[in-house]
Amino acid sequence: MLKQQLQFKLSQKLSPQQIQLMKLIQLPTQAFEQRLKQELEENPALESGKDKLEDEYDVDTDDFDNSYEDDYEKIEAGDINVDEYLSDDEIPDYRLQTSNYSSDDEEKTVPYASGTSFHQHLINQLHTFRLNDEELIIAEFLVGSVDESGYIRRSLSDIVDDLAFTQNVYTDEKSVEKIFHIVQQLDPAGVGARNLQECLLIQLDRKEKSAKTELAINILEKSFEQFTKKHYKKLLQKYNVTEEELKEAIHEIEKLNPKPGGSYSGNTKIIEHVVPDFTIRIVDGELELTLNGRNAPELHVSKEYNNMLKGYKETKDKSKSQKDAVLFIKQKLDAAKWFIDAIKQRQQTLYVTMNAIMHHQSEYFLTGDERKLKPMILKDIADKIGMDVSTVSRVANSKYADTPYGTKLIKDFFSEAMKNEEGEDVSTREIKKILETVIEEENKRKPLTDDKLAAILKEKGYPIARRTVAKYREQLNIPVARLRKQI
Repeated sequence: MLKQQLQFKLSQKLSPQQIQLMKLIQLPTQAFEQRLKQELEENPALESGKDKLEDEYDVDTDDFDNSYEDDYEKIEAGDINVDEYLSDDEIPDYRLQTSNYSSDDEEKTVPYASGTSFHQHLINQLHTFRLNDEELIIAEFLVGSVDESGYIRRSLSDIVDDLAFTQNVYTDEKSVEKIFHIVQQLDPAGVGARNLQECLLIQLDRKEKSAKTELAINILEKSFEQFTKKHYKKLLQKYNVTEEELKEAIHEIEKLNPKPGGSYSGNTKIIEHVVPDFTIRIVDGELELTLNGRNAPELHVSKEYNNMLKGYKETKDKSKSQKDAVLFIKQKLDAAKWFIDAIKQRQQTLYVTMNAIMHHQSEYFLTGDERKLKPMILKDIADKIGMDVSTVSRVANSKYADTPYGTKLIKDFFSEAMKNEEGEDVSTREIKKILETVIEEENKRKPLTDDKLAAILKEKGYPIARRTVAKYREQLNIPVARLRKQI
């Protein structure tokens, strides 16, 4: 049975302008510039420049008859008279260019570097070996399986199967093993290894033979696990050598390259360029915050579009094509005004949020001592500036600040709180810094265990448990005491 009923409910919805603002706030400077460029290309009613028009908001697009929207129908491109949209001052690009240049004119193209890829470099070396057609196919397949670090991390059985399915080469593991040794003769030394142990041994085999290299080879071949776990006493007893001899052999191993593929000069490394969104300076003992000028572009609404809209407004008898043009211009002008307002709100939100963070951590910014960092969570800043936690998170997550002590990620200024012996709240960053300092000053022949580190921190006024020390140590990428041991 069908029936009708009334239902009331509360719901929260974001307007398109709010969604646009949230997306702009979370963008760092470089991404914001790309978004700005995209908007300028897509919206002809939006222009950039310092000449801001005084009458750019004089036209209220809401004054136009809303019946245009009701009467609006989809029209085909063939129904549009292009001449109605062109004015005399619109000159095609080809009229502004000339082709009367000499062949002797200076070439102003920017040169770019090119080179041989890592895999091509290895394949070129294969042609120096005497290989038949089948062996060459297997060798090229193995080189194609080399990863960026220089390893082939696949089993022989998988390689044999892939050769049969993809290259139509039916062989056995013994033949592939033979080609493996040929690939491992290529430069850089260690390439083509299947694990770290094999990679280090390949490099040691190419070194000039001596007592320390022979000992290093024996250690890697017969006692690799004890070496990786730094059981130096067992190694001394097993090989009956002095500490000095063992130290020289270990030093010889430490000089080897665990990632031979990374040493190839032709590798393209991606370097991330960080553009600070804020600049913090100390002027006469006071902190001064400035927003990166690239985050505050000069934008204004196009004067031509405003004049065009005024002209259509004064027209009494409007044709269908003119109504379509009015709707298009109105849409573009509204979008331009919304975008300009969103940019202004973005600037204000970024500045207010960072200003609150700077004053909350003023002791750190004045001294540069990480031990002066106060406990701070997103809610602390959100309460200060009267905004939502999600807004503060968007500002802090991907923004950088240029400080007197280097470029810092804003998110790093946030940390949880712990109680010290005096009952005061201290930042976990402060405890981590002290823990890092204690480990740096320890005796490397007898590294401090987590229990001893917890006892030292307790003496310094930070009563934390051993498991907490282990958690902080792992966050600092510091290994356990046994792996920090040196001889």
